[in-house]
Amino acid sequence: MKVIIIDGSFGEGGGQILRTAIGLATVLGKPVKVVNIRAKRRNPGLQPQHLMAVRALAKLSNARVEGDRIGSMELIFEPGRPRGGSYVFDVGTAGSVTLVLQALTPALPFLDRDIMIELRGGTDVPWSPPVDYIRFVFIPIVKKFGLNVELELIRRGHYPRGGGIIRIHASPSTRLRAVEIVERGGLRRIGGRSHCVKLPKHVAERQANAAKEILKDIGVPVHIDLEFYDPRSDPHWGPGSGIVLYAEFSNSVIGADALGEKGKPAEAVGREAAQKLLQEIESGAAVDSHMGDMIVTLACLAENVTRYTTSKLTLHTETVLRIAKELTGCDYRITPMQSMYLIEIKGIGFRVT
Repeated sequence: MKVIIIDGSFGEGGGQILRTAIGLATVLGKPVKVVNIRAKRRNPGLQPQHLMAVRALAKLSNARVEGDRIGSMELIFEPGRPRGGSYVFDVGTAGSVTLVLQALTPALPFLDRDIMIELRGGTDVPWSPPVDYIRFVFIPIVKKFGLNVELELIRRGHYPRGGGIIRIHASPSTRLRAVEIVERGGLRRIGGRSHCVKLPKHVAERQANAAKEILKDIGVPVHIDLEFYDPRSDPHWGPGSGIVLYAEFSNSVIGADALGEKGKPAEAVGREAAQKLLQEIESGAAVDSHMGDMIVTLACLAENVTRYTTSKLTLHTETVLRIAKELTGCDYRITPMQSMYLIEIKGIGFRVT
């Protein structure tokens, strides 16, 4: 079979190109060669979280791999049939476990049996989706495609120490259905979770209270759960804090988040997340700017045409669309609207044979 060559310097030029390429290659059984990996990043080449995504998918599919080492700018990935079972993968740093999950997601519906994957590393770290965003926004959306998946948070991991643990449970569905998320429907409520580890509980409280103050005139109930621990018995490696907010509509859910950091007041963290959420709500779109690129691979594999509106056309979204089209043969159209974008993806209706 001809090897498909993917240029890792294209578009956003980061790790998402690699994750998209090897995730779809695993599903389709197509060999790929990714060159110029993360060429536009300050530390180009494979880093621990990217390497773990490669090795996790290689383990699932008994793939032949060349170039799977830290710093490598080139990778050859030749997958076999992906299999379910029980797996444990440790990034070994605070590298994002949710980004590893992003690479694994396209394969989950097409395994031969149920799967449990334990991922260890960072759950709430910069430049990646926090675990609560995955739980409360990503998973409800991807279930619309027919993806049977649940996430169990065992322990949080923050930068720079990591130590987080999540468990993914999924059952094969053999095929994915197209979704229609153009109109989000009426706003039902605002939910969220504000957490802190190895820090006084008032940090989580102040984050939540600041967010509520920004959202007080939204016109629907706002409920933010608090998560904190006795510092003397806190099992996390920490320290760290963060907040994820999500708006539940009758046909969709959109989210926003912010992380704490040294010298950043808890109130600033809460306000940042709330202001981001308000911007997403005000756009009128049914899918937030992060989900706009995260569901592309599933839409390309699904039957028929998936249609959704997103608040922004990010470089990540444009990049994933191009890579997914190159690998799957799907087609797509982007239509600018007044304060959002309509994305239509004609999937290939992939099924396990």
